Amino acid sequence: MKDLSKATVQPAPRKNRLPKPISVGVTAALAVGGIALATQQAQAQALSALAVVNSITLNGGVGVSKNILYGDKPLQDLDIYYPKPLAKAMQSKKATADNAINDSYPMVVFVHGGSWESGNKDEYAFVGQSLAQAGYVTAVINYRKAPEHVYPDYVQDAAQAIAWSYKNAESLHADPKRLAVIGHSAGAFNAVAAVANEDFLAPYGVKPNDISAVIGIAGPYSYDFRKFSSASAFGANATPDNIMPDRNIKGAQPPYLLLTAEKDKVVHISNTVKMTQALKAAGVKVETGEIKGASHATSIGAMAPPLRWVNNVRAQVLSYLDKTL
Repeated sequence: MKDLSKATVQPAPRKNRLPKPISVGVTAALAVGGIALATQQAQAQALSALAVVNSITLNGGVGVSKNILYGDKPLQDLDIYYPKPLAKAMQSKKATADNAINDSYPMVVFVHGGSWESGNKDEYAFVGQSLAQAGYVTAVINYRKAPEHVYPDYVQDAAQAIAWSYKNAESLHADPKRLAVIGHSAGAFNAVAAVANEDFLAPYGVKPNDISAVIGIAGPYSYDFRKFSSASAFGANATPDNIMPDRNIKGAQPPYLLLTAEKDKVVHISNTVKMTQALKAAGVKVETGEIKGASHATSIGAMAPPLRWVNNVRAQVLSYLDKTL
């Protein structure tokens, strides 16, 4: 049993910050596993049925459309991953109109981690591929980063991408009534904060309970960032009470699943404990789970095909999505 009286977030070795997991340990593991992650295209595109169909490429057994804009600012773009049957149907010459494809798939929006300072959607292509292989249309998003963009910019970006996905789901042959949001590490903070406080989604005409489920993986939802180098991501006058999601729940909420990594040395379990308590106090349905044997990095890295044997994060995520969506 971990001592919850300790600091809510434990620093990584030699750095008091959330890690840049994919760019360090997981990248090496993925390279060993033979995954080729996509590189970003030079130009992003606005969504249109023709643009989506024309941009689909088959990669890793699924389809992908790259660099679709969800906003008009830098890094406000995303990639859409399609289950292979859908991608093939969309590419087919027989599918000449939107109504030629009758299937409607559940959808997931994934928000990556990286201390609010690093990472991008291309580094997390393996998550989009993994979820699409399981039958989910998946948006893997970019968002603006610190130190140029501090809180709330990156949470606003997450909210805008979620709202975009909800409103455009049908154009992507997905069901907006079966849309979940998943985030890892700093991305879990962004995802949870964007939904837990209705003020973030409100400008886009979306309510928190329009979302069907939220899954946070190893997220820092309740800590005093002022004691860590991650303070640079929150602004000089920011305080935990004004920012942390466990203290800013507003509006009717969807159900949540909050997962912790058994061997996480970066984000302390008390973050999940306090977020769970706050959600329950607000009358929100919430489940928790532990990813046995997982470190902070492998709690998302094991979503990749060659690393699924490392831990059961994918199984836990898919089990919850299957029953919730």
